[in-house]
Amino acid sequence: MSNDAQPTEVQPLFVTTRWSVVLAAKDQSSPDSAAALEILCAAYWYPLYVYARRQGHSPHDAQDLTQEFIARLLEKNYLKAANREKGHFRTFLRMAMKRFLANEWDRSQAQKRGGGMAPVSWDSTLAEERYQNDRAPTLPPDQIYERQWAMTLLEQTMSRLRAEYTTAGKIAEFEQLKSVLTAERGSIPYGDIAKELGTSEGAARVSVHRLRKRFRELFRAAVTDTVGRGEDVDDELRYVVGLLS
Repeated sequence: MSNDAQPTEVQPLFVTTRWSVVLAAKDQSSPDSAAALEILCAAYWYPLYVYARRQGHSPHDAQDLTQEFIARLLEKNYLKAANREKGHFRTFLRMAMKRFLANEWDRSQAQKRGGGMAPVSWDSTLAEERYQNDRAPTLPPDQIYERQWAMTLLEQTMSRLRAEYTTAGKIAEFEQLKSVLTAERGSIPYGDIAKELGTSEGAARVSVHRLRKRFRELFRAAVTDTVGRGEDVDDELRYVVGLLS
């Protein structure tokens, strides 16, 4: 990636984690409230679905429970209790889901699930396949929820990085190089990469360095947007990396 194509600063990125979006969603009088709610729900449905599955619910019930929880989140304005001063939004959402599953779900009202609403649509078959293929399905519900949230953060970072390379006209380079993002520095085959890119090994090293550097910048920005006031970003970054390892 050329120097003039490289962003000079990290712009606000991850609307699914930014507290500004949570605040917009809380304010139902705001014209941005509905869009913010939709964004939040779309980002968190899979971690919530996995949480319900790990609580012992069948795929069908887990899907319905997640839909019902999101419907109530919208209808009952649960978000009014979310407070950045009290910690992470993902923790607030997990605790709300836990209370919902424990206290508020009446199986006898199954026909009323979601109140006829479908606030978030997803491929339930694909969701269950993803759940079954997860390498850590035996983790406790709280831990697997946290892990899936971290995976969402990672996926969003990759999407933003891909978008930047696409805008710069370098999507082919991104596709060639993306596998090195998780590689140990000493194991990167620069010679092979140079052949694939049709360039010198020195140029390949520069391209890999820029990709990995930009990925770290974007991922740190994403994590920074999730922390509460006064929290240590580096501590949170180590925590998220630990969830993914």
